[in-house]
Amino acid sequence: MSNIIIIGCFIVALGGPAILNIFAYPVSRKLSIKISDYIVHVCAPRLFAFLSLYQNFKFLGDKNLKCELPEQFLIMANHQSLLDIPVFMNFLRDRDLRFVAKDELSRHIPLVSEMLRAHEHAMIPRKGSPSVAMKTLDSFADRVVNRGQIPVIFPEGTRSRDGNLGKFYAAGFRRILDRAPMPVAVCALDGGYKISTLGGIMRNLRNGAYRVKILKIYPAPDSKQAQIHILEEGRELIQEQLNQWRKNDR
Repeated sequence: MSNIIIIGCFIVALGGPAILNIFAYPVSRKLSIKISDYIVHVCAPRLFAFLSLYQNFKFLGDKNLKCELPEQFLIMANHQSLLDIPVFMNFLRDRDLRFVAKDELSRHIPLVSEMLRAHEHAMIPRKGSPSVAMKTLDSFADRVVNRGQIPVIFPEGTRSRDGNLGKFYAAGFRRILDRAPMPVAVCALDGGYKISTLGGIMRNLRNGAYRVKILKIYPAPDSKQAQIHILEEGRELIQEQLNQWRKNDR
């Protein structure tokens, strides 16, 4: 089946709910949440299965350490694509995940914007006073704790266009843990950068793979030094895992 047909199937499968959600959100947040949940829990898994069947595109979630995850924890991962969000939601479908994302994603992006706003993910402004971003993270940390949700942060702050691991920034990571101390699960993702554009989908979808793996679970850090250690060692673990995956793919 050609990639053009695959893209058409995506539009048919997700276009209806996405358009409906655009009109639902201003009227009823509860309705928007129901539509968003349908997209995440029904549409996305079906599309993953469809891609696996017709394009041999594999979503490979490593189940090691999943059984060791505590009741609540912070996920720290590298970032390659907007698809990282549904991949994580599919990988940990029994958990209620909430993401830290840039606020540009909350506006004018079909399918994505209404879902992020309806589910109250942390939308961080890139411009303006840093204090606004910190207050947003404080409110986010309070919400996820009160609701038993799992926060997810990408310390690179932006997507990697070529799959290379970028610098990890400490501010958002540390702010959440200062406000809501909890264990940290370091995870690696790979494959998203290859299909983050239309051209990439056309070239790399068939026989491709999107991988996710939990690398290490740290106890809740009790100091700034412990937080920085997790951030630095976690980045090293992610880089090692990316190197291993890519070495095996040669």
